[in-house]
Amino acid sequence: MSKYMLIMRSSAEALEASKDLDFEEVINAMGAYNESMMNAGVLAGGEGLTDASEGFVVDFAGEQPVVTDGPYGEVHELFNGFWILSVATKGEAVEWAKRCPLGPGSKLEVRRITDESDFEDFADNEYVQKEAGWREQLGTD
Repeated sequence: MSKYMLIMRSSAEALEASKDLDFEEVINAMGAYNESMMNAGVLAGGEGLTDASEGFVVDFAGEQPVVTDGPYGEVHELFNGFWILSVATKGEAVEWAKRCPLGPGSKLEVRRITDESDFEDFADNEYVQKEAGWREQLGTD
């Protein structure tokens, strides 16, 4: 099984338009989507995110990291939340992503999450070895 992250992004216009939606209908649509993934045994995790104004950015462009409060200035899309799916194939991840009840102005970016096979050339690295133990300790295998 591979894990994929579905990253929910929306334009500022889509977020503004979502304020006109019946929020209970949004909760019901997302809840039904989550429940279908739970029933299929593919949902490994996921969370929604608060408004960007509550966030901050750590910029590593200089010698020392610089922390800037949100919102973030010129951004075209905001990261709103994510799901982590454990599926057999990339195609299965695509099919689940296509079922997400998002509207115009929203996108899902789907990325495979790395696993130990991505670090086989570094199998003797201390931290690669520790990470296997950490995953077991965290229950995220």
